[in-house]
Amino acid sequence: MESILAKSKRLVVKVGSSLVTNSGAGLDHEAIANWAQQIARLKEMGREVVLVSSGAVAEGMLRLGWKKRPHAVHELQAAAAVGQMGLVQVYETCFRKHGLHTAQILLTHDDLADRKRYLNARTTLRTLLELNVIPIINENDTVVTDEIRFGDNDTLGALVTNLIEADALVILTDQKGLFSADPRKDPSAVLIAEAIAGDPELEKMAGGAGSDIGRGGMLTKILAAKRAARSGAHTIIAWGREEQALVRLAEGVPIGTQLSAGQMSTAARKQWLADHLQVRGTLTLDDGAVRVLREGGKSLLPIGITACAGNFGRGEVVTCLDGQGREIARGLVNYGAEEAQKILRHPSAEIETILGYVDEPEMIHRDNLALL
Repeated sequence: MESILAKSKRLVVKVGSSLVTNSGAGLDHEAIANWAQQIARLKEMGREVVLVSSGAVAEGMLRLGWKKRPHAVHELQAAAAVGQMGLVQVYETCFRKHGLHTAQILLTHDDLADRKRYLNARTTLRTLLELNVIPIINENDTVVTDEIRFGDNDTLGALVTNLIEADALVILTDQKGLFSADPRKDPSAVLIAEAIAGDPELEKMAGGAGSDIGRGGMLTKILAAKRAARSGAHTIIAWGREEQALVRLAEGVPIGTQLSAGQMSTAARKQWLADHLQVRGTLTLDDGAVRVLREGGKSLLPIGITACAGNFGRGEVVTCLDGQGREIARGLVNYGAEEAQKILRHPSAEIETILGYVDEPEMIHRDNLALL
């Protein structure tokens, strides 16, 4: 098996809190310098690299003398504001030694949920790459709330991967990859060297949060790989302290767990729809509608909808569920919740009679529908 990074030009590298802060002991300057050196080498090899780094809250906790991660949002935001200063200073210093400029980008889900801001972020990142700058991305914890947070930087890494249409996402963690069971609890656990992103069996293997410092665990990494695969990107989960891991991966050496994208890339607009972490409502579909959507290239008609929930308006994103409550698609609706309740289970020809008008014959047009 050859590492998929050998043929990948544009990469997103995500580094977790436990690595950046040496398990909460403070920013690990030596480790950050090592990653900067490796990324500089990747640049010499002709790669484009975007870095997604955790660590602001953990560093802020250290600077403020806090031993435990606080639960209050305002305290977390204060810690992020304090810690972000130290985080970017260290990265800037380390990359400058290699003649590389860095750029700090802080994102919230709102930045990617709004189509205009999504495109602005996309353009900015691509421009920075063209200028040979290393973008360093983190969630904007200083202003984020539970309603607009990504939840963890594994998810953010996948969204950035999709945003810039990267070839691969590399998640550096404190584990050597994905194991068949938690190796800290089960000595018989074996490393999964290669699998297909999105395989349901992977989620069964993954556990909960990995440490008290970070918010993610192996499950969030598996789900991030599944999300990244929507744009055709592969994912590698590897130990962040492996000797020259990034360089060796780029040279084709297989390290950690490689999760290959098992599907064609999603068109940019549909990818944006699929990436919405928050939706305004749900539509439950009958078996016939589910089958038609999965065949591809078809719109969702009102007659195939058995129920709707939520207070959504025309043009907002909703999720489509099958009869067992499983999410199968997301899309922009042509009718709000009140209208949807009236026309569900009715043929499109009856919409005007029921509502007194007709905007579109479809509840969701195929161009505004993304299968998951």
